[in-house]
Amino acid sequence: MDWSIQEIAKLAGATSRTLRHYDAIGLLKPSRVASNGYRYYDGAALTRLQRILLLRDLGLALPAIAEALESQADNSAALERHLQWLRLEQDRIGRQVASVEVTIAKLKGGEQLMAEEMLDGFDNTVFKEEVEQRWGREAYAQSDAWWTSKSATEKRDWQAAAQQLANDWRDATEAGADPAGDAAQALAKRQYAWLGGIPGTPGGGPGEPGPPREYFVGLAEMYVTDVRFAANYGGVQGATFVRDAMVEYARVNL
Repeated sequence: MDWSIQEIAKLAGATSRTLRHYDAIGLLKPSRVASNGYRYYDGAALTRLQRILLLRDLGLALPAIAEALESQADNSAALERHLQWLRLEQDRIGRQVASVEVTIAKLKGGEQLMAEEMLDGFDNTVFKEEVEQRWGREAYAQSDAWWTSKSATEKRDWQAAAQQLANDWRDATEAGADPAGDAAQALAKRQYAWLGGIPGTPGGGPGEPGPPREYFVGLAEMYVTDVRFAANYGGVQGATFVRDAMVEYARVNL
């Protein structure tokens, strides 16, 4: 079974022109082209389109989406990771909807507002389950306590520093820097120090030695394989540069 380009465009909320552009750049080829020139898409093509739309929603540009699709050929495994992220987002948004509904009802009824109700769903606990699965409950508890203890200004400053580090990685990638060169290794050193400053990170926190080599290298690999992390560095190409620099830093220093 297959579907025409017009049917797929309508269902996906896209345009036929967009799908033809995806075909032109090699991102999504139709499964067949009829003698009259009409494009048709089968189940395999739709699976690829679904991944494209999910990656686009994460903010990836088309070249980065192409890299992600090429590097993660197993559709089932890639979609399972997407599904996990979507469920986390679904839970977070559901809590936000309920929170806003309660606020509206209380404002209309002249009732006392409760901070716990108003701000439910706006914290970082959406990632609690995933962090605990990856690194354990204690790691989440420590990092959450560290984060919630910060003032609003301290949180903004920390986020700004993290974003600046990600931007510097992107600049180095675009400049064609050598992962083993001085510029990239200076960034890898900053990445190591940044991770080491987060309580709950293995070896992280005040007075701790810093992340062990295995953790640092494993995290570097996850930057490439997990599209949510790769998006922070401009896509798979940027994340691959970060990984290679981190691996080299670990080889020399850890």
